[in-house]
Amino acid sequence: EQFCMDTDTICAALLHDVVEDTDTGLDVIQKKFGEDVAQLVDGVTKIGQVPLNTREEQQAENIRKILIAMSKDIRVIIIKLADRLHNMRTLASRPPEKQRKTSLETMNFYAPIAHRLGISDVKEEMEDLALRYLDPYGFKEIESLVDVDKVGRNTFIDKIKGMIQERISDIQPPPIIEGRVKSIYSIYKKVYVKGKDFSEIYDIYAVRIILQTVVECYNVLGVIHDMFRPIPYRFKDYIAMPKPNRYQSLHTTVIGREGIPFEVQIRTQEMHNTAQYGVAAHWKYKVGIQGSVAGEKRFDWIRQLLEQQQEADDVEQISEAIKVDLAPDDVYIFTPKGDVITLPAGSNVIDFAYAIHTQVGNKMTGAKVGGRMVTFDHTLHTGDIVEILTSGSDNYGPNRNWSEIAKTNEAKAKIRAWFKR
Repeated sequence: EQFCMDTDTICAALLHDVVEDTDTGLDVIQKKFGEDVAQLVDGVTKIGQVPLNTREEQQAENIRKILIAMSKDIRVIIIKLADRLHNMRTLASRPPEKQRKTSLETMNFYAPIAHRLGISDVKEEMEDLALRYLDPYGFKEIESLVDVDKVGRNTFIDKIKGMIQERISDIQPPPIIEGRVKSIYSIYKKVYVKGKDFSEIYDIYAVRIILQTVVECYNVLGVIHDMFRPIPYRFKDYIAMPKPNRYQSLHTTVIGREGIPFEVQIRTQEMHNTAQYGVAAHWKYKVGIQGSVAGEKRFDWIRQLLEQQQEADDVEQISEAIKVDLAPDDVYIFTPKGDVITLPAGSNVIDFAYAIHTQVGNKMTGAKVGGRMVTFDHTLHTGDIVEILTSGSDNYGPNRNWSEIAKTNEAKAKIRAWFKR
C-alpha cells in the first residue's frame, strides 16, 4: 500500500527468493502467476546474484547489469530496494564482516538509487542503518546528541506547531502540520564530513506543513516569515525549481522566539506523496502497468549512465561515472532565457555548455556568469545565470584538456567523442 504497487509486483516481491532458495523454477511461477510475475522474479533474482563489492572491473560490469534490469522494468529495483531495506533491518544477527559488506553496498549503491527514484523514507532509513555498522562510534555520538534533550525538543516542536496552527486556522480543509528531526546520517555528514559543530546545524528541528494548493503554500510561507525571523540565504524554492527526482517543497529556516533556529517545509499533499514515495507515488498514472521507463524523462539518468559506461575508455571512468551520477547533491543553473539546467554539485561551465547541447559545448569560446567573464573551470552554484559564448567556425572544436576539467560524465563523453571522429 505504501508504494502503490500493482498486484503482479506484490506477488513478485513475495516470491523473489523462491527460484534461488528452492527447487521451484521460473516455469512454475509463470504457469501459476503469469509471465509478468515470472519476469519480475527473474529480474530480482539476477540482481540478487550480482556482487557489488568486487574488484573494480567486475564491479562496473555488475552495476551495468543492474542498470539494464532497471531500464527494462523499474519495478525490479523497487522490489530489490524493499528487500534490501528488510535485510538492513535484520542485520544485527549477521557476522560483523557481513554487516560491513552489506552496509557498504547499501550506502554506496542502494541508498543513492532510492534517492534518485525519490523514495526519501527508504533512502534515509537505509543510510541510518548502514551508518550504525560502518561507524558505530559516530552513529552513537550523533544519536546521543539528538536524544540529549528529547523532551525539550518535542515540547519546542509542539509549541511551534500550535502557534502555526492558530495563525492558519482559517484554511480549509485544515493543513497537516508535522514535526520531524533530521536523520542521523544527515547530521553525521555535517559534523564529520563538513566539520560543523552540532550547534551550527540550523535544520535539526523541522516543521512540515502540508496543504492542498500551490497558492496556499506561498501564502503560508508569507505567514511563517511574518511570525518568525527568516535566516538570510536559507530559503529554497523547490516548487518553482523541482529536484531531478521531482521533489517539490518550499524550504525556509527561521529563528524561533526562544532563539532556536528551525526549518519549515511547505508543500501540497501531492508533493508530499512524491517526496515520501518517489516514483511509486504516481505509479499507476505515470509509468504504466508494465513498469516501462521508455519516454519517461525522470528516468533519463538511467539511460545516460548506461550510455556513458559504454562510451568510457577504462574502469576508472566508469567508476567515476557511477559516483557522480548517483550523487545526491545537485545545483540549478539558469540560461539567459530563464531555462533551468540541473547539474551535479561541483560542475563548471564546460559541463553546463554540454548539458545545453553538444554543439554548444564543442563551439564554446568563453562563458559569463552573472554578466562577468569566467574561466572554463569556474564552479557553478544554484541560481547562477550562465551565458555561453560560441564560435561560428565549422572547424572550431573543444580543447583536449577539457575532458580533464569537466566534472560530468556527459561532458567528458562528448569531448572524447569529438576526438574519436
